[in-house]
Amino acid sequence: MTKNQSASTQGLAIAIMAAGKGTRLKSKRPKVLHEVGGRPLLEHVIRAATSLVPPQRVFTIIGHEADAVAAAVQHTGVDFVMQTEQRGTGHAMQCAREALQDSEHVLVLSGDVPLIRPATLQKLVDFHLVQRAAMTILTAEPADPTGYGRIIRPKAGAASVSAIVEQKALDRKQQKVREINSGIYVFRTADLYAYIHKLSTDNAHGEYYLTDVTKLLVKAKKKVVGIKTEDPVEVLGANTLAELVMLDADMRRAKAQALLASGVTIFRPETCVIDAEVEVGADTVIEPFVQLLGKTKIGSDCRIRSYSVIKDSTLADGVQVRPGCILDEATVATGAILGPYSHLRPGSDIGEQAHVGNFVETKKTRLGKGSKANHLTYLGDAEIGDKVNVGAGTITCNYDGVNKHVTRIEDGAFIGSDSTLVAPVTVGKGAYVGAGSCITQDVPEDSLALGRAQQVVKADWAKKRREARAAKR
Repeated sequence: MTKNQSASTQGLAIAIMAAGKGTRLKSKRPKVLHEVGGRPLLEHVIRAATSLVPPQRVFTIIGHEADAVAAAVQHTGVDFVMQTEQRGTGHAMQCAREALQDSEHVLVLSGDVPLIRPATLQKLVDFHLVQRAAMTILTAEPADPTGYGRIIRPKAGAASVSAIVEQKALDRKQQKVREINSGIYVFRTADLYAYIHKLSTDNAHGEYYLTDVTKLLVKAKKKVVGIKTEDPVEVLGANTLAELVMLDADMRRAKAQALLASGVTIFRPETCVIDAEVEVGADTVIEPFVQLLGKTKIGSDCRIRSYSVIKDSTLADGVQVRPGCILDEATVATGAILGPYSHLRPGSDIGEQAHVGNFVETKKTRLGKGSKANHLTYLGDAEIGDKVNVGAGTITCNYDGVNKHVTRIEDGAFIGSDSTLVAPVTVGKGAYVGAGSCITQDVPEDSLALGRAQQVVKADWAKKRREARAAKR
C-alpha cells in the first residue's frame, strides 16, 4: 500500500471536535476561535487535516456558539455536524454516526491542537492502515506527563496498546510511564460504532468519553495500537489562556526559525510578532519589535525597521519601511520608502520609488511612480500621478458630511505646502498650487493656482503700535 493510495482508497473521513465551551479559558468566545499565530485554533487544525492525501470528507462537530464557529471557518469548505448537547467526546462521535456511514476509517482530531503537522497525521493514518487496527492512538512523550492519560503497552517496544490510564488512577509502576494519550485517533468506523453505544457516563463529569472506547476494544480483543509523534509540542492543546499564550509563542518561534532558514534576517526574533500566513523574501531585514500580521507578503531586499505594524499588505522588492509605520491592506511597489511614522490605511497603493514620509496618512489613494509626500499630510480618496510633489501639511478634503469625493493630481504637478484640496477636484499635469492655497476648482495643465488672500504689508505698523502702547503707560 503506497502513501498516495492509503488514505484516499480506504475511505478516510476526518472529524474535528469543536463543540466544547472551553470553560477554563474564562472567556465568552468559543474556545476554538481563540487565535494563535493570527488564526483561530480550529482553522489551524482544519488546514492540517485538509493537507492530507485527499480524504473522503472533512467535517467539524460544532455545538457551543455553533453559528459563530461555522461562520469563522466556512471559507475552508468543511462540513458541519451538530452536537446540540455537549455531553463529551464520545457523545460527539455518536452525533457524527450518520456523517460517517460511507467511510471505512475516521481520523478524530481536537479543534485546539494548532501545532499538529500534516506529516504527523499522514504518518498516523498510514500506520493505522498498515497495522489493520481497529483503533490507532497518536501518542507523545513530553518532559512532564503530569495530568495526561498514560499509554500502557504490554511490553516495551510493542505497537499494541493495552490501556489508557488517567492520572488519578495510575499505580506506582504506571506513574513512571511518560508516554501520553494525545487525544488524536484513527478508528475503523465499523469497530467504533460497534462499541461506542456501550460508553457510560459513570465519571466525575457525567460525560461520554471517547477514550473509554479503548477499554471496550481491548476487552473485545480488537487491535489497538499507538504511534509516537517525534515532537510532543505538536499535540499540545489550549485549556487555559496561559496555555494559549504558550502555544502562540511556540508557533511564532517556529515561524521565525523558518524565515531565518530561508534567508530572512530577523534581529531579536523573540520581540517580533509574525503571523503564520506571512511571507517574506530572502535578504529582507526585520528589526526588533516589528509586527507582520495576517496575509502580509514582503519581497526580497526590504528593510522593516522597529515598531512597524504591517497587516494584510503586499510589499514588493527593495521597499524601505522606517520606524513606527502602520500599514493595513496596503500595496507598496519596488523601491518605495515609507516613514518614519507613516500610516497607510486600506486601499493605499504606493508606486515605485515613491516616498511617503513622517506623519503622512493615506487612505484609498494611489501615489504614482517617483511621487513624494514627505511631511504631515493627509491623502484620502486620491489619485496621484507620477513625479508629483505634495508639500508639507497638504490635505485632501474628501468628505462633505455625506459622501466621499476623489482628488486627482496628474503627472508632474507640484502642490505647495499647507494646501487644501477640496474634492472633487483635479490638478492638471505639470500644474502648480501655491503654498497655503485652498483649491476648490480644477487647475488646468501647466497652470499656477493661488487660493489665498493677497499679502498686505503695512510699513512701520509694529513700530507705531509699540509706541502707542508705551504712551499709554
